[in-house]
Amino acid sequence: MNLPRTSGVLLHPTSLPSGRLGPEAFAWVDWLAAAGQTWWQMLPLSPPDKHGSPYKSASAFAASPALLAEPDAPVTDAERDAFRAKASDWIEDWIAFAGESALDDQVRFDREWAELRRYAADRGVRLIGDVPIYVAPDSADERAHPEIFKPGFVAGVPPDAFTEDGQLWGNPVYDWPALQRRGYSWWIARLRRIFELFDLVRIDHFRAFTAYWAVPEDSPVASAGTWKRGPGAAPLLAAREALGGLPVIAEDLGVITPPVKALRESLGLPGMAVLQFGFTPGERDTQHVCSNHEENQVVYTGTHDNDTIRGWYDGLGPEQLALVQEAWDEYGISEDEPHWGMIRLALASPARLAMVQLQDVLGLGNEGRMNQPGTAGGWGWKLDELPSADLARRLRAATEAAGRSVS
Repeated sequence: MNLPRTSGVLLHPTSLPSGRLGPEAFAWVDWLAAAGQTWWQMLPLSPPDKHGSPYKSASAFAASPALLAEPDAPVTDAERDAFRAKASDWIEDWIAFAGESALDDQVRFDREWAELRRYAADRGVRLIGDVPIYVAPDSADERAHPEIFKPGFVAGVPPDAFTEDGQLWGNPVYDWPALQRRGYSWWIARLRRIFELFDLVRIDHFRAFTAYWAVPEDSPVASAGTWKRGPGAAPLLAAREALGGLPVIAEDLGVITPPVKALRESLGLPGMAVLQFGFTPGERDTQHVCSNHEENQVVYTGTHDNDTIRGWYDGLGPEQLALVQEAWDEYGISEDEPHWGMIRLALASPARLAMVQLQDVLGLGNEGRMNQPGTAGGWGWKLDELPSADLARRLRAATEAAGRSVS
């Protein structure tokens, strides 16, 4: 996939002051266009769990009704019939799980989303979505299709930079041979739905297609798990053949082995680099170090799982600060505010796509953090008001100076 040299901002719709797809979402698109940004990236739009996480949703297909600007808007029988026909591979499962009124909510969402997406496209703003690789336990998907999940194990990741015991996600893991026997039809349906909504999609935890961390379902910690072989490229190749393309960003963070990189490259998918991971003394050969960035990559100041740039920068030690200054010097960056120095560094990267969190544009500290990995609660951050026109002009100037095309 050959992405143009562009940039964008990560902001989930729930972080808008209203948390909905109404007038503020359209005003946010206007702000992005004024700021010279080509992309609006968001987290999964599916119904969040009780902690507010959209990565553990009751549906891999349905959108959250909490996003609706007009949750009581009328729906006609013709609209219901048309949606049932279009979404026949998943909507009946969702209705069985959430009730008959769930159909009207999905019709309303598609109506509102289509209007917002057209508005964005007319202003040169394209949309990036996010697909969690797993579904939630006891979700509509697991109830409707128990045959595609492997009993006795749940998902997680081994110990990492975030947690000593790893992260015990608790999601059901796939029975990949069972999916293969069915021609990967469930995965094709899932990607068809997300490609209907977005121009580009990040697949979270892409490395699980090579190998995934399976934890015995009765274990209290993820460190008790073991690596199991994944399906490789097969489900993604099946989706590409069925859907005519694969507009995907591979989230290749964490324990990344040569086979994971080889899989991503064989599919021609851009991987990720996160600036905050690129300044650890003794770890200078990772994809996150600025000098190792590649064109076929998406560089982020941070993700929804990271601290904000200001919160991160305030916690750096002397060695890390020296590495940051060295990178700024290399790219000729001089900024009084560290968060703007890092934004300019991301924009200067050879990676074709650069993404910044709005919290970093605003210069927020820990109070702007979206999520704390390894904890059950703590999801969510909300704007009091949309960012100023002055900030839009500043981001546009930085984007233009970095040679990234603007809308």
